[in-house]
Amino acid sequence: MKALISLLTALCVTLPAAAQTEYRFSPVNQANIATAASYWNPIVAYVSEKSGVKLLLKLGRTSADTTAYVLAQEVDFAFTNHLFSPEREQLGWKVVGRRSTPPVHGQIVVAADSPITKLSQLEGKEVGFPGPEAFVAYKTTYAQLLQQKINVRTVFGGNMDGAFAQLFSGKVAAVGANSQLAEGYTKREGKQFRVLWSSEPYHDLALMVAPKVPERDAQAVARAFVGMASDPQGREILASVNKLIGLPADAVFIASDGQEYASYRRFYLSAPAALR
Repeated sequence: MKALISLLTALCVTLPAAAQTEYRFSPVNQANIATAASYWNPIVAYVSEKSGVKLLLKLGRTSADTTAYVLAQEVDFAFTNHLFSPEREQLGWKVVGRRSTPPVHGQIVVAADSPITKLSQLEGKEVGFPGPEAFVAYKTTYAQLLQQKINVRTVFGGNMDGAFAQLFSGKVAAVGANSQLAEGYTKREGKQFRVLWSSEPYHDLALMVAPKVPERDAQAVARAFVGMASDPQGREILASVNKLIGLPADAVFIASDGQEYASYRRFYLSAPAALR
């Protein structure tokens, strides 16, 4: 009997511990992939450690990739504003946080030294956008061009940095932009813009969680993101990575229940069918 107990004890000792649940987190890539990875990797490492919930960063090359991952059910958390159309709200993703930055605007911009000074001068010209999923930079700006019956040739740059590069290389005459990202690009690259049109304000990307994630894990991750603001280590990480994308050093994550995104829902009520 003692020999049997000893054998069972040995087997219990050698059994592997239950694997920790891992969740994939995909933020919309608004910059080039190297900059985006440098921004998100320290944040994801911090949140994983503090929450006890392992997050794996799944970063796409283009701004549309995160939406593709969500629709294919390949990710569990996302940082996105691509899920507020009536159809996609049926997927059941929930807002649990956002950045503390002020609302952003969709803008149609040209280089500061461009001869173009009004929207009507874009008729027949090539205009750059990050991609077809970019709500602020593409949907709001392109809707304005359609409303004014200005025909342009659409060129997608993959992300906001790609679209800006096309503008300053002369490939496109103007760009549909996110005001926060345009300001950040000016800080990083020293490039100046002229704004031809600006939309109503919209809060930027939301921290969202899929309905399949247990509430306990979802709340632990949300608390860790929000908790960075009150933790010296978290604040230090944010101050460092915020510089990479031109955000204010004191930009942090705050809790949200999604009410701030009502303006997105209003947009879809009257948006052209092609942009819904």
